[in-house]
Amino acid sequence: MNFKYGDGNYNEGDVIVVKLDKQANVILLDPTNFSNFKNGRKYSYYGGLAKVSPFEIIVPRTGHWYLVVNLGGYAGTVNYSVSVISNS
Repeated sequence: MNFKYGDGNYNEGDVIVVKLDKQANVILLDPTNFSNFKNGRKYSYYGGLAKVSPFEIIVPRTGHWYLVVNLGGYAGTVNYSVSVISNS
C-alpha cells in the first residue's frame, strides 16, 4: 500500500488541519497502531475519509502520533499540507 506520513509530538486537544487537493484517507495513529498499519495487522485510528478540505482531527491524548495520508489502494497521488492549532 502506498501512503505518506509524518509524525510528531502533540498535546491533547491540538487540532491537526490537513488541506488536500483531492479526497483521501487521513488517519492519526499512535506508535503501536502505526506499526500494525504498516504490517497489515488490525489497527485503530482517528480520522477517516476526508471528502472535504480542510480536514481536521482533534488529538485525543498527549503523545507521539503518526499522520497517514493515502488513497486507499487507488492509483494516483494526493498533494496535501498539514498545520497544527495548538491547545496550549
